[in-house]
Amino acid sequence: MGLGGYLAAKSDADQYWSERKREEKEIQSSRNFVRFGLQPEEYWPVVNALKKRPQAWIDFMMRFELGLEKPDPGWALQSALTIAGAYIVGGIIPLFPYVIIPHAVEALKISVGVTLVALIIFGFVKGMFTGTKPLASALQTAVIGATASAVAFGIARAINS
Repeated sequence: MGLGGYLAAKSDADQYWSERKREEKEIQSSRNFVRFGLQPEEYWPVVNALKKRPQAWIDFMMRFELGLEKPDPGWALQSALTIAGAYIVGGIIPLFPYVIIPHAVEALKISVGVTLVALIIFGFVKGMFTGTKPLASALQTAVIGATASAVAFGIARAINS
């Protein structure tokens, strides 16, 4: 999963640089200003100033025509490590009770409880970082995680029967 995060971030960066090369070849006129309802006499001074600075013009077009931001060179690695770390932690939490409890049925019950608590904590923290209501985020994360776990458990039971 970490490799998937790396490849996704790398693809975003590749797209940015590909589009930037295209923009360098076709330094455009003023159509982006028209989208904002500006009249030619209002935007031509800006267009002329930007055209005197080709790199600034390309940066402007990348941002406002294509909606692309210059990628952070370390983002692909950071994304890969974050996703890999999250999967490792997310996988260890429900499996840990099986390591310390010898009876599988008892370990399952503890695993369900520990996992539910972890989902609530993760959701709460996510809510704090994203600016949403932490309790609502905790509940949403717990419900979605519990539902996914129940479905996976049901499928495994169906396959074993």
